[in-house]
Amino acid sequence: MEVKGIAAFDSKSALGPYQFKRRAPRPDDVVIDIKFCGICHSDIHQARDEWGGSKFPMVPGHEIAGLVSAVGSNVKKFKTGDRVGVGCFVDSCRTCPSCEAGLEQYCDMGMTGTYNSVERDGSQATQGGYSTKIVVQEDYVLRIPENLPLDAAAPLLCAGITLYSPLAHWKAGPGKKVAIVGMGGLGHMGVKIASAMGAHVTVLSHSTRKMEDAKAFGAKEFYATSNPDTFKQLRGKFDLIINTVSVGVDWNQLLGLLRLDGSLVVVGIPEEAVPVGAFSLIGGRRSLAGSLIGGIRETQEMLDFCGKHGIVCEIEKISASDVNKAYERVVKSDVRYRFVIDTATIA
Repeated sequence: MEVKGIAAFDSKSALGPYQFKRRAPRPDDVVIDIKFCGICHSDIHQARDEWGGSKFPMVPGHEIAGLVSAVGSNVKKFKTGDRVGVGCFVDSCRTCPSCEAGLEQYCDMGMTGTYNSVERDGSQATQGGYSTKIVVQEDYVLRIPENLPLDAAAPLLCAGITLYSPLAHWKAGPGKKVAIVGMGGLGHMGVKIASAMGAHVTVLSHSTRKMEDAKAFGAKEFYATSNPDTFKQLRGKFDLIINTVSVGVDWNQLLGLLRLDGSLVVVGIPEEAVPVGAFSLIGGRRSLAGSLIGGIRETQEMLDFCGKHGIVCEIEKISASDVNKAYERVVKSDVRYRFVIDTATIA
């Protein structure tokens, strides 16, 4: 199946047009006409080989929304015309304890990434959503609620589940005080979702520039981390803090904002190791944890939750020709709050 896409050909060059072949659909596969794909900061990290291990040519993109255009003879869950999404992975071993528990993102054998990975049978490299079509086994396809526009729903497949999963796991809800560190593509989704869960939400951002947006999304309070008084004023206040930023932040300061038995959960990935002192943890029986996207069941749960509450990402829709400009703007935090590619513009 010939497909048009946008690819990184090496770690230093601009992304450009790329034609490639998808695998022939199997009996349990779903063929999806991609309509929109979000740009995640992890796309940039991988396209620029900033995490190591990148393979080229690479078609990034794991926030995929589209319509089913064909189904295999054994497919039971989807039919032509269904509104669907694909997230950060397209397969896993299916037999390890993590997969059997519906936590495929923690597959003992490693999940198969939507791009920059290799098909389970080793037949070819996986390529992502900056393209016009994708072929995915039906168990790794998600259903997008009818009331959510496809363009603004696309980033839910990564940004949405990245925040929903820890919020659900650490039981954010009525009576819980939750802080979201950072008000970017991830952070603003955390504000919306935590607020819809009924938690009291505070945003901690470098400046107060996005305060009005945060409160419109449901935050009750907003503080600037650039103000030293913030860490004195908020000491011991929160049950849960989710750190979405991928730049260097003092985790010891954030841990100091937790109540007894509170948790700081990391979802942003700094390039350098972050030092943590033992006293930051033991003084209040605090926990430092991490969270990685979500499994298929939980991602569908998140989409249904967002459908129920009318939650979508705030987006700036772009044409394929603007992808390289968008990358530079993401690095500069110059987007409110997620770029989404209209794949109809891929030449």
